[in-house]
Amino acid sequence: MTVRTRIAPSPTGDPHVGTAYIALFNLCFARQHGGQFILRIEDTDRVRSTPESEQMILDSLRWLGLDWDEGPDVGGPHGPYRQSERGDIYAQYARQLIDAGHAFKCFRTSEELDELRESRKAAGMHLALKPADLALPAEEQARREREEWPYVVRMQVPASGTCVVSDMLRGSIEVDWAQVDAQVLLKSDGMPTYHLANVVDDHLMGITHVLRGEEWINSAPKHQLLYDYFGWQMPELCHMPLLRNPDKSKLSKRKNPTSINYYRRMGYLPQAVTNYLGRMGWSMPDEREKFSLDEMMAHFDVQRVSLGGPVFDLDKLTWLNGLYIREDLDEQAFLKALMEWAFNEEYVKQILPQVRPRVETLSDVMPLAGHFFSGLPAIEEQSFDAVKLGREDLVKLLQFLVWRLETLPAWNKPALLDEVKTLSGHFDLKMKDFLAPVFIAVTGSSASTSVMDAMAILGSDMTRARLRHAIAVLGGVSKKQAKRFEKEYREL
Repeated sequence: MTVRTRIAPSPTGDPHVGTAYIALFNLCFARQHGGQFILRIEDTDRVRSTPESEQMILDSLRWLGLDWDEGPDVGGPHGPYRQSERGDIYAQYARQLIDAGHAFKCFRTSEELDELRESRKAAGMHLALKPADLALPAEEQARREREEWPYVVRMQVPASGTCVVSDMLRGSIEVDWAQVDAQVLLKSDGMPTYHLANVVDDHLMGITHVLRGEEWINSAPKHQLLYDYFGWQMPELCHMPLLRNPDKSKLSKRKNPTSINYYRRMGYLPQAVTNYLGRMGWSMPDEREKFSLDEMMAHFDVQRVSLGGPVFDLDKLTWLNGLYIREDLDEQAFLKALMEWAFNEEYVKQILPQVRPRVETLSDVMPLAGHFFSGLPAIEEQSFDAVKLGREDLVKLLQFLVWRLETLPAWNKPALLDEVKTLSGHFDLKMKDFLAPVFIAVTGSSASTSVMDAMAILGSDMTRARLRHAIAVLGGVSKKQAKRFEKEYREL
C-alpha cells in the first residue's frame, strides 16, 4: 500500500499557520513512509472563497518548503483538485445515499429549524437534530417537493448508542450518537458541505491516512458512518493537538498573528518557521531544537506527537529565527535573504508610486517609506497626543477597525475605504480625523505616505497586527470596555 496524505485548506482568508502545521505533519508522515502528499482546495463556500486567497495558500506553503505531489496547480491523476469543480461528483453520491435510504431531502426552513432548536433547548433536551425531529408530515413533504421548495440533503444518523472511532494517537474514541446531528451533506445551492466532499474526495483520491486537527473529532462519527454507507475502507485517522496561545486558549487572530504572510512580512526565515512548527507537539529523537525539514522527514515518527496542546510562543520562534540568521547565513546568504524579504522588485514597485512624488533626494525615501520595511512601529502613548479624541474613544476606534478588517473578504484599497467610511460615519468624524490615529498606528508617524495605500500594500495580517499593537500601547481593552464595545459594535 502506498501511503497517501492530504491537506484541504479553504481559500477564505489569509493562509493560517495552523494549516501549515497540519500540512507539515502530513508531508512528513507521507515522506517517512515513501508516500505521496496531496493538496486539495476546499472552495465550496462560494461567498468567501477567492482566487487570491487560494494563490496565497499555494505561495505560503511553497515558501515554507512544503511541496505537494498532486494539486490544482501541478495536476495529477485524481483531479480536479478544487472542490468547486467536482459538483457533479458530489451530487451523484448524494443521490446514491438518498436512494439507499441513508440520506433524505430536508425542506425545513431556517425559521422552522430555529423554532425546533429553541423548543428543544427550553425542554432541556440535547440540541442535535435527528431525522425524526426534522420529518414533515408526508403530505406536507410531498407538497413542498411538488412546489420545488429549496432543500438540503441530510444524512441519517442513529438516535442513540455509541460510536467508537479508532485514532492513531488516542486509541479508541467513544462519541455518543445523541450528540451527533443529521448533518447537511448537500446545501440548497447544490454545493457539498465539508463532510460529504471530504469523504468522497478522500476515497476517490486514495487517501490512506488523515492527519487533521482535533477539532474534527466530533465529526469523525459522521465520516465513519458515511464510509459504512458507501461500503468503503476508511483512512486511518490521526487527530493532532491544536496550536495554543501562551494562555492555553486556541490560537486565534484576535490574540496572535496567525497568517503565514505576517511572519513572512516580519522577516522570519521560512526554514525557521517550518522548524518551529515541527516542534509543535513533536520532537526529534535526540531532542535538539534546531533541525531542517529533510532531517524531520527522515526521523519522523507520528507516535512521538504529544497530545498536550503545543504553545505557539512568538518569543521562542523569534529566538530560533535569530539562530538561523547567525548560524546558517553567511554575508552573501544574508544579503540574498534581505533582498528577497523586502527589497525585491515586485514589492518595491508597489511602494515607488507612493514615495516618488514626495521626494527631492534619494535620502528622503527611507524616512517616508520606512514603515514598508519594518515590523511593528516604535510608538508609545505620547505618539497619539495630537489626536483629538479621548483615550477610550481612541481605543474603541482602533478596535472597531480591527474587527471590521477581520471580516473583510477582499483586501484592496476600495474595500478598505468602504470600511473606513462606514466607521467614520459611526463615530461622526471626518475621514481625515478618523484616519489620524490609524495613520500613527500603521505607519508609526503622523506624516508619511497615504495610510490607505500603506494598508493595502502591507496586507491584512500586518495591518491588523499594527492596529492591535497600537491598542496595546494605549493600555489595551479592559473586560468592561470589551463588553461595551462589543454591544455597540453589534449595532453597527
